Amino acid sequence: MTVTWRRRAMLACVSLWLGTGVAGAARAADEPANVPRGRVEDPDYAAGSTAIKAGQFAAAIPLLERATARDPRSADAHNLLAYATRRNGDPAGAIPIYQKALAIDPRHRGAHEYIGEAYLMLGNVAKAREHLARLDRLCTFSCSEYRDLKGAIETYEKTGTVSVTTW
Repeated sequence: MTVTWRRRAMLACVSLWLGTGVAGAARAADEPANVPRGRVEDPDYAAGSTAIKAGQFAAAIPLLERATARDPRSADAHNLLAYATRRNGDPAGAIPIYQKALAIDPRHRGAHEYIGEAYLMLGNVAKAREHLARLDRLCTFSCSEYRDLKGAIETYEKTGTVSVTTW
């Protein structure tokens, strides 16, 4: 009699678990990728990201400025704005924007990588190495941001040129 009760309880739990998984998958399919559940992506952030992917950095800047004005606590939006600013030829102007992203989220690996590249563009290897060291602490094992910045520093030290990570 105890075995039957346990089997019924186990089947009920499995049924509930499977039902929740199916409902969760259906709900997730209606939401944009890389957006936390229940949150709609900012249209200017999305358009700015698309412009960056197309290499249109100048066009991305005003879009991302509007996105950061609407959501000043978004480290991702500040990171993208700084990236567009840097890639548009203003690494010095990008530094304070990256710093804002890192003030919001000190563990933002992308911001650490890209601010390191900005410092390299300005010839400041010591500051780039500071961010490499931070990435080394953030990445339990090697991560792409660490490898990319390390490669950029090595290239800069050998050739004096900065290899830029693409978005």
